[in-house]
Amino acid sequence: MDFYKQKLREQNIEPIIPNEEDQVFIHQKIYSELGKGIVKQETKNGYLAIIQKLISEGAEGVIPGCTEIPLIIKQEDVNIPVFDTTRIHSEAAVAFAFD
Repeated sequence: MDFYKQKLREQNIEPIIPNEEDQVFIHQKIYSELGKGIVKQETKNGYLAIIQKLISEGAEGVIPGCTEIPLIIKQEDVNIPVFDTTRIHSEAAVAFAFD
């Protein structure tokens, strides 16, 4: 989403976005599987292959920008940081509430 891209660029971080074919795969799996609680190894392998492509293009971290993606991709699955936006937003909301 443009929201993430803009905020990253404001911090001098240039996002690397999956190509159109990979975006289709990501979205299709979110709606047909992950959003329904279905987690398949072949889907995880597909996501990991996309992440490896991004790493080869220079990615130094991964932002799974959809709440369902952390169901299948965990930090221990890749050797670069995974920024779970659901967790980050939840922790920020709790910190804000208790501030």
